[in-house]
Amino acid sequence: MIADVTYLVYVGMDGTVIADHAQVKSLLDLARAACKGLTDPVPAVFEPFNKATVDGRRMLVYSTLLDQAIHAMIERQQEQEVDSLFSPGKTSALSQNLTGIEDFELVSFLVIQAP
Repeated sequence: MIADVTYLVYVGMDGTVIADHAQVKSLLDLARAACKGLTDPVPAVFEPFNKATVDGRRMLVYSTLLDQAIHAMIERQQEQEVDSLFSPGKTSALSQNLTGIEDFELVSFLVIQAP
């Protein structure tokens, strides 16, 4: 069984990973900056998103981005595991066996876009 771990990742609309799970502080800083000074939802932002996704019923674009982000995290983790084989101390290789989207549970997502 794989331990419960929380990952954060920031992915652009083109599928590019802007900040990966190893950059948690910068991800949280970006989210905080995007919401700074706002206490209420911004209709100019959420209404176009709701319209484009039919109130969240058509999320294929975002599901595809999530899948790309997960594969990028798995690749990065595998690279780190290989690097740990050639570093002093304990290795992280084979400590987790993440293979795809089925190994993750989406807890929350945040869409950041200009109004």
